[in-house]
Amino acid sequence: MATFLYKLGRLAFRRRHFVALIWVALLTLAGVGAASAPPAGNSSFSIPGTEAQKAFDLLEQRFPGQSADGATARVVFKAPAGEKMTDAGNKATVEKTVDELADGSEVASVADPYTGDAVSKDGTIAYASVKYDVSGMELEESTKDALEDAAQQARDAGLTVEIGGDALQAVPETGATEVIGIAVAAVVLVITFGSLVAAGLPLLTALIGVGIGVSSITALASALELGSTTSILAMMIGLAVGIDYALFIVSRYRAELAEGREREEAAGRAVGTAGSAVVFAGLTVVIALVGLAVVNIPMLTKMGIAAAGTVAIAVLIALTMIPALLGYAGRRVKPAGAKGRLLGRSRKNGEQPVAPAGPPKANLGTRWASFVVRRPLAVLLLGVIGLGAAAVPAASLELGLPDDGSQPTSTTQRRAYDLLSEGFGPGFNGPLMVVVDAKGSDAPKDAFTDVEQQIKGLDGVVAVTPPQPNKGGDTATITVVPDSKPSSVQTEDLVHAIRDAGGDIEAKTGAETLVTGSTAMNIDVSEKLNDALVPYLVLVVGLAFLLLIVVFRSILVPLKAALGFLLSVMAALGAVVAVFQWGWLSGLMGVEETGPVMSMMPIFMVGVVFGLAMDYEVFLVTRMREAYVHGEKPNQAIVTGFKHGARVVTAAAVIMMAVFAGFIGSSESMVKMIGFGLAIAVFFDAFVVRMAIVPAVLALLGKKAWWLPKWLDRALPNVDVEGEGLRTAAERGTGPDEDRELVRT
Repeated sequence: MATFLYKLGRLAFRRRHFVALIWVALLTLAGVGAASAPPAGNSSFSIPGTEAQKAFDLLEQRFPGQSADGATARVVFKAPAGEKMTDAGNKATVEKTVDELADGSEVASVADPYTGDAVSKDGTIAYASVKYDVSGMELEESTKDALEDAAQQARDAGLTVEIGGDALQAVPETGATEVIGIAVAAVVLVITFGSLVAAGLPLLTALIGVGIGVSSITALASALELGSTTSILAMMIGLAVGIDYALFIVSRYRAELAEGREREEAAGRAVGTAGSAVVFAGLTVVIALVGLAVVNIPMLTKMGIAAAGTVAIAVLIALTMIPALLGYAGRRVKPAGAKGRLLGRSRKNGEQPVAPAGPPKANLGTRWASFVVRRPLAVLLLGVIGLGAAAVPAASLELGLPDDGSQPTSTTQRRAYDLLSEGFGPGFNGPLMVVVDAKGSDAPKDAFTDVEQQIKGLDGVVAVTPPQPNKGGDTATITVVPDSKPSSVQTEDLVHAIRDAGGDIEAKTGAETLVTGSTAMNIDVSEKLNDALVPYLVLVVGLAFLLLIVVFRSILVPLKAALGFLLSVMAALGAVVAVFQWGWLSGLMGVEETGPVMSMMPIFMVGVVFGLAMDYEVFLVTRMREAYVHGEKPNQAIVTGFKHGARVVTAAAVIMMAVFAGFIGSSESMVKMIGFGLAIAVFFDAFVVRMAIVPAVLALLGKKAWWLPKWLDRALPNVDVEGEGLRTAAERGTGPDEDRELVRT
């Protein structure tokens, strides 16, 4: 691999005009495609194999023409203090609003509050339900404007009016903190390289890669039914890995220059060595993200594949565009150790460096590694105990999906949610729809009644509507209002209780009872993701173990890497639970409503953090293995690895944390949670696991860390991540091409 990438790096350096033209053309093509693509349609959320999805499909079949996936809106009215919604003036205002809403071209139906029992018991709050023919993403702007105008007219008449439902759903915003994250990354790069030019290369290539990836997702959003969150997550991960991968190659290029190599040769060797690790690290991220398909939730699969595509683009750009830009930069990118104009006076052409008076001062990475190898047991225990303490809250993990109750209080959807809870109880925002399939029953009407009575006798039920049969009379729907909010454990228990009762009814009457609706779907998807977490974790950790055996040619090093990964993931999940479920530091993070952790969070975090953890593991430990193979003692090899790799890995981790943390300012609770979770996971993995636990374990193991059975050593392929083939060629005084010719002869 190293030899092939070496040739690729030199080719890109020499043919830089051609390489740059290709990537600019791809960016332009993707941008034109995004600009000309039709707006994204309905981002369908299906969960095959679950009862809620089965019931939803049955509704579309037995109740045709009702637009089961059409957008909905609840226009909630509250009377002024001291008045009621049943007062003549307020009633006239509401009826006028209902008439205006019914005139919309995309409106399927509007329910009058006064004829549909939609006025609270105290008479202060009422709501009108609006049903549309198309989904929320397909609604025309004129339809949304008409909805807001009708609400505003009612406000002008003196009522408090808010709008809930998905009719007004908007593309989530990330806020200014995303820009701050990129600015922090730029500062770290400037400090690391001491040069604006060198610092600008990773940023430029990362932005180009993300531009191509996100534009491609936008262009395909309508055809593939991709949600708006998909592009945000692809941007988040693409920016982080794009900057890091380019950082690794530029750093190695500067190190090669410091060893006296010509610039083209240095570019080739940087791509052949650091580029090999980039390919491996990128491959692990791609596999982990694509592996999300095993959960069999289409939306999660699409998110994983889209993010994986952006990561693949980041790898390709790092391997080709970085050496091309290094060719353009020329002498403006200095060798490692040479100060640029920002951090010190540059040497003039031909000026020789002044030799230091004494031995060179050890850098921070060397001093830290020396401390760890002297006190390995203490460092190991402190790191494990610290991560274990951070992971304690994960034992209380509750999974769910966000609803309007998790939105900021500044939104009309959240205010409508709160008004409905105030007037009709918290469960009113998440009613359950029970579908009774009596096609196999001899007495369908009796079956419908039995289900209704059975549900009324269950704990936690506030209201049950009479059965609403279809035209054929073989299927009916029953709406159940819980006494708890949609995301609560009590509502989840009620769903299971209805399903358990349905089993007895089916045995008695032959009618099948199914529970669906958005609340039941959220519960089903949470359970499905929870059930898939352990198998997915085994798959990912097992894959990491096998890949690292090939890379490090060791048994204990991969085992240590996999166990460290589990530690960092569990600690990160604990931090997420503490903030978003328990409410610790919630004000600082902008979390206005605590509740269950997003269902996708654990699996998504496992997939992404796995790839990032292996990224840092490869760049640190390959340097250690290289030193050990060349004759250094185990502890000295650890110090050597940190001497060359700690600064770059630290910069990469800080950059990745800054990029992920930048998405905490998003208005979308799911994006906010993922941004925080990934940022804290990178902190734990990079600075606690890789910088402390890894060297401590290696110091305790000594030579045993690099043990591999001889039969396995012979069986494993040589992927040459360290670029050993290039060094062998250099030692013979030949290039890789000439060396290969010598081998052939």
